[in-house]
Amino acid sequence: MIFNARAIALLLSSSVAIITTFFLSLVTDITNLALFIAFSISFAATYILTTLIVEFLFFKEINSIYDALERLQDKDFSKIKSKSKNPVNPLRGINQEIFSYAEVKQREIAELKRMETFRREFLADVSHELKTPIFAAQGFVHTLIDGAVEDKKVRNKFLKKAAKSLDGLDMLVHDLLTLSHMETGEIKMHFENFDIVELTSEVFDQFEEKAEKKNIKLKLVNDGEESIFVHADYQRIYQVMLNLTSNAIKYTRKGGDVTVSFEEGKEVSIYIKDTGRGIPPDDLKRIFERFYRVEKSRSKEKGGTGLGLAIVKHIIEAHDSRVNVTSSVDKGSTFNFKLKKGKPVPSASRNWDDEDDEY
Repeated sequence: MIFNARAIALLLSSSVAIITTFFLSLVTDITNLALFIAFSISFAATYILTTLIVEFLFFKEINSIYDALERLQDKDFSKIKSKSKNPVNPLRGINQEIFSYAEVKQREIAELKRMETFRREFLADVSHELKTPIFAAQGFVHTLIDGAVEDKKVRNKFLKKAAKSLDGLDMLVHDLLTLSHMETGEIKMHFENFDIVELTSEVFDQFEEKAEKKNIKLKLVNDGEESIFVHADYQRIYQVMLNLTSNAIKYTRKGGDVTVSFEEGKEVSIYIKDTGRGIPPDDLKRIFERFYRVEKSRSKEKGGTGLGLAIVKHIIEAHDSRVNVTSSVDKGSTFNFKLKKGKPVPSASRNWDDEDDEY
């Protein structure tokens, strides 16, 4: 590029010097020395100006555009310059516009590739999750059709198993629809003021029998406050607490504890803590993904659709918050999120005597 710039400057300066000298030669009584000086000055001045203009205002910016394209190919966006208008050299502005536009498109392409990978994985996961209950139910039904229906004990046993598989399939489809509607914005949040302590008490009532079977203590700690009001969607937060409490009980060993506590500040922080197996560090980043299970070999016997935490994540994000989790292997995990404080509303359904109650 430098050679081309100098070649253009040499051509232009020679042409200007020759033309200038020719016209001066038409003047009478002009000496050869004056013509030589005029030729030299016009040649030098034109050469310098042309070189500066062509090389620094034209070829230099073209080189910058090539460099930008190379960085884009290498996905290197570290040298992005802020957009600015340059009245002296519009090529610099064009360079910046091209690079900014290409950067946006490169990121869009990368996002499309990521989503395509996600869709493939999602279809594979859905196929796998649907296949298990469908094949199980088919197996039980076909066994009955092949003659086992005549045996009353076998018939009742297989029908119960088939029903259980179909119930699991129904739960999976329901969770998939819920998650899909949330992502597309079809499910709107209905915000209201309610007592989060009372809601948690109702959730604990749902799991009292399940916790007793594993000798797990359900604890509700509310720092002496009988009621803590939040402004959120009651049904969705109930679903969040239901999923997180269910997971805590599911992965807590016999004789362990599941504790829900609250902190009031500008917002209300909710903590769900268990004394379970904990989550390995490599899995912490992925537990909110669809169908991701930490204990893959034991996932089926523990039940669930693998969508609970993904639904929790979407619900909390719809409340302009986020779910955080800390965990230590063999010590337990703590999930927490924040909700906006709400105004007190009348309620006569609950009355706490202690700040730390066990079920």
